[in-house]
Amino acid sequence: MNDERNKFSLGLLAWPIFVELFLQFLLGAADTLMVSRISDDAVAVVGFSNQLFMALTTLFMTVASGAGILIAQKLGSRQENDARTIAIMAVTASAFIGVLLSLLLYAQPRAIASVLQLPDNLLPLAEVYISIVGGGMVLTALMSTLSTVIRNTGNTKGPMYTAIGMNVVHVIMNYGFIFGEFGFPQWGLTGVAISTLVSRLLATVLLLYLFVRSFEPSIRTRDLLTFDSKLFKEILRIGWPLGVNMSCWVFSQLVIFTFIALLGAKELAARTYMNTLESYCFLLGNSIALAVQIQIAHLYGAGRTRDAYKVAYRALGVGLALVVVNAFMIFVFGKWLLGLFTTDTDIIALGVSLLGFNLLLQPGKMLNMAINNSLNAVGDTRFTMLASLFSMWLIATALSYVIGIGWGWGLAGIYICMIADEYVRGFLALYRWKGQKYLRRAERAKEDSGFSSIAGRPAAEA
Repeated sequence: MNDERNKFSLGLLAWPIFVELFLQFLLGAADTLMVSRISDDAVAVVGFSNQLFMALTTLFMTVASGAGILIAQKLGSRQENDARTIAIMAVTASAFIGVLLSLLLYAQPRAIASVLQLPDNLLPLAEVYISIVGGGMVLTALMSTLSTVIRNTGNTKGPMYTAIGMNVVHVIMNYGFIFGEFGFPQWGLTGVAISTLVSRLLATVLLLYLFVRSFEPSIRTRDLLTFDSKLFKEILRIGWPLGVNMSCWVFSQLVIFTFIALLGAKELAARTYMNTLESYCFLLGNSIALAVQIQIAHLYGAGRTRDAYKVAYRALGVGLALVVVNAFMIFVFGKWLLGLFTTDTDIIALGVSLLGFNLLLQPGKMLNMAINNSLNAVGDTRFTMLASLFSMWLIATALSYVIGIGWGWGLAGIYICMIADEYVRGFLALYRWKGQKYLRRAERAKEDSGFSSIAGRPAAEA
């Protein structure tokens, strides 16, 4: 029992997640840095395309996220067979959605970019990048779902080691394709896209190997046809609000990127570079938020609701301290860091003008990540969905257009609205968590039933 508790402790869960996220950050930073040697236009295309890909990932992460929470809950309540079945269904459903997305992106890359208001001079580059990387969307679907499933079994080291291998391969191939080294042809952005595809393929193979050995008995090919309608409904009950929530964030960010595209290619490039720097700021915080979701879901499934309530605040306190320090470092060294990516003085000036806003943005983002993930872990996903629908679209998106475009405040106006959105959602979530609605309901259900396991009950009664 002590080994099981240690396995799901915040520290042991968080550090491998941090290493994995940090390596993903390095991958993105290396991508941006290397692609910047091609051109700032190429950077703008990669940043724009990645926003598009993130928007589409919500279609399969709806299933993956709901399944991940339920897996941790089921393992906490000692229902290992149900956890295994949920994992299998999540992977097969995500793979199916990924195949459909791959076909769409491969067939219509230019049309999709045009609809999203990408400047005409960037369309040829976007057509190449979106068709190749987007054509491998099924790999992204499998990677994301497999990593989520494996992490929620308490094994956060497996995805970390996979990320290490993927990063090494990707950086080496990127360097070869961009600069014509190691015998690679000098294919520029096309080579970067191929490098991304190959590294993801190798990562998917490794994650599949870990996945089949994550449960007892080991998962076999014939098990992939497993389907349990009752458990799938549980996944969707938790997962569909999560999917809407993620969709709100990603699609609002995509719409905001289209607003920035209206400002010009330099503004788009500056925002892409700032995205890279901002990602570094909340790496530790995000790893803690992901770890606390797994820990709280496991505690909740085991009926330890008091412990679950306290853990959220502990995670928030540690996360806030870390992101504030990181944001301050970016504020101090931001101009020098931006200079690593581009020599365009206009783009650097735009980026520097946003560094102060980042100091305000990161604490609000940490509040959101820690408390919203805690709510999600106990199945209170509808609340986070409703808060997102209200705040992201009204404040982050609609007001961004009014202030940034309509009033002519540009990137500064857009950042102000993004900051306001983070704090509104964060304090709404904090108010909800203090109310302990799902935790109290779980305690009553435990007392009434006489069972120690309550996983899934509150979600079903909600």
